Amino acid sequence: MSDANTNRSESESGHDHADHHHAGPGYATPQAAIEESERETLAYVMGLYVGTDIDEPDFVAVVDLDPDSETYCEIVDRVEMPARGDELHHFGWNACSSSCHVEGLERRHLIVPGQRSSRIHVIDTKDRRDPELVEVIEPEEVFEYDLSAPHTVHCVPDGKILLSMLGDADGELPGGFLELNDDFEIEGRWEPPGEIEMNYDYWYQPRQNVMVSSEWAAPATYQPGFDLEDVEDGKYGQQLHVWDWEEGTVEQTIDLGEEGLIPLEVRFLHTPESTHGFVGAALSSNVFHFWEEDGEYRAEKVIDFEAREHPDWDMPVPALPTDILISMDDRYLFGSNWLHGEVWMYDVSDPANPQRADSLSVGGHFGEVQEVQGRELAAGPQMVQLSLDGERLYWTTSLFSTWDDQFYPEEAERGSVMLKADVDPRKGTLELDEDFLVDFGECPAGPARAHEIRWPDGDCTSDVWQ
Repeated sequence: MSDANTNRSESESGHDHADHHHAGPGYATPQAAIEESERETLAYVMGLYVGTDIDEPDFVAVVDLDPDSETYCEIVDRVEMPARGDELHHFGWNACSSSCHVEGLERRHLIVPGQRSSRIHVIDTKDRRDPELVEVIEPEEVFEYDLSAPHTVHCVPDGKILLSMLGDADGELPGGFLELNDDFEIEGRWEPPGEIEMNYDYWYQPRQNVMVSSEWAAPATYQPGFDLEDVEDGKYGQQLHVWDWEEGTVEQTIDLGEEGLIPLEVRFLHTPESTHGFVGAALSSNVFHFWEEDGEYRAEKVIDFEAREHPDWDMPVPALPTDILISMDDRYLFGSNWLHGEVWMYDVSDPANPQRADSLSVGGHFGEVQEVQGRELAAGPQMVQLSLDGERLYWTTSLFSTWDDQFYPEEAERGSVMLKADVDPRKGTLELDEDFLVDFGECPAGPARAHEIRWPDGDCTSDVWQ
């Protein structure tokens, strides 16, 4: 899409694409990612035993996605963590398209944090189907910087790695950001302490010198499970923070109010000149559009999912949109309503006025499809990932172990699934692929939870362009 709201030119940003020399990892532009990438043939997926009766370490699963393979839809390898109880959650690459000018850097190492343990793992994927654990940063090393509970991992343009941290060393507020160097050593805190209280996800646009971060709560609040009293006591976030990317300082804070409770995933449009983006407010079941105007960022609710009555609930059930992503061509916004059991796509060609394109009702407390290939679904769609060409949408069903146990206790007994829909970007439609099922309930040690998904060649939730 075109973006008229560009106030920082390529020359001002020091990144002139007229003379672009693409030597580093990733793709030169989002359009190049669409045109030059090949179909995904495997995925790395978080696998968890935290919160189940199975005393085994969490793992990263290698899932075969090649339809011509004899092991299609199977977990063909697992990288087990060295300790138990990590609660692997979100992970990311050591390098992505934002490092496109750094020669010699490879998109090769996965940075895999333990949300509950604060342990940080590094996995070498040189052999894509047989990756290996090569480094571990122990929790005590993290606590030295008065931080804990790592969440979002993004590579940054100079080859370093930045992790959002949700708590201090005791699991209380404030959180912050931890920086690793390209040897996977802790460089230190990225931001001056005290810039924010709560933290969760973040996304940056280097050409605009801006980063936007969101809020969940203190680890001591959300890790034991969800408690409505914590919401009433103001222990969950409702703010966005707009940062000076180069200085690492907060320049503006936007309070989304009660309609913006628990703003989770932050997604800027992939176009590096854009100042437009979206954030999903999970508890309020809304999606906000944010953008820069007259030197300040603004945010406005643009999608509202209504709560629904359920005979087993004594209150209307919120949709709980826990994950969102933007297609690489910036045309569609996809997301998941975990409790309602819905994956959806909106046309965001005009980001201020999203238009609902299609949705699927599958799993969750209301889904019309409650089993695939005879496998009963234990939870709703949660983490989503889209192919670079925008034609295949995948999702898993685990949110967070203690929250899973509250809202979908069967998830611990049956394990998660990974499902897929075929997307027609021209017509704006979704169609459930009922032949596709990856069953984490059949892992050798017993049923496991499944969370975030990554492609080896980059994806719609990890690549940033400089």
